[in-house]
Amino acid sequence: MQRQSHLVTTQNPRFFCYPESVGMYSDMPKHTVTRQKGALNNFNIHYIASGKGYIEIDGFLQELGAGDAFLYFPLQEQRYFSNEQEPWDIRWVHFYGSNMTEYMLDRGFQHHRIWTLRNGAEWEKVHLELLTEAENNKMLNPTVLSTLTYAVVTEFVHQAVPRTGNGSRSGGSIQRIMDLLPELQQEAVKPFELELWAGKAGVSVHYFCKLFRKAINMTPMDFVTQCRLQYAKQALLVQEERTIGDIAEEAGYPSSSYFNRKFLEHEGVTPTEYRRLFGRRN
Repeated sequence: MQRQSHLVTTQNPRFFCYPESVGMYSDMPKHTVTRQKGALNNFNIHYIASGKGYIEIDGFLQELGAGDAFLYFPLQEQRYFSNEQEPWDIRWVHFYGSNMTEYMLDRGFQHHRIWTLRNGAEWEKVHLELLTEAENNKMLNPTVLSTLTYAVVTEFVHQAVPRTGNGSRSGGSIQRIMDLLPELQQEAVKPFELELWAGKAGVSVHYFCKLFRKAINMTPMDFVTQCRLQYAKQALLVQEERTIGDIAEEAGYPSSSYFNRKFLEHEGVTPTEYRRLFGRRN
């Protein structure tokens, strides 16, 4: 049995969170998913209502059962599959949002991949409401979709308890990287000094870069760029009286031309076009 609804990715900055797809499936013993790092640019939550399955973390297989869930951040490598003898019954949602990375980092959800929900029935309830809305109305009611997605995410945040024994072989070192992410995000608009951040983690520059990529599947500079552009996107929309050059400099780009190039590379439009498309004056 399978139910699912795929929606158009809008990346609408007015929504704190929005679903990319939502669904459920069961009785699929051969079900398996493998995604290379960088392949999927959204969050996803999978909850096991019954049955068993496996998730691979750092080369180790972890068995999951009823009440367990797993969470992926954007761009992370993914591999999970069902137990063939006791196929799992899965509820899932893929989502994104204007400040979703900051929201999840602030609540420590980068520290673990596998979780247990204290009251899975409550999460299933709000998930079913989102799925039903997506199936019946697609994107006719975007505000409703956003609101229901927010309910799914916040219910997960409220119910989730980290499950110990994730099998990471370099957990201590990676934990130091994870602990630095909120600070690095906050300081991203300042000049980036790789040696400084490696020193804060207590490792060499080479090992810092290796651990950073292992932790979140991107380089330190890629993470800084993502944070800077997120800051710039928000400033472009809420500070419409300011020039592109001023915002570029405040976001960590003294050169407006370089800022425009990076913005176009990541967002597909120039800062001026982005402001015209999504600004409040529209």
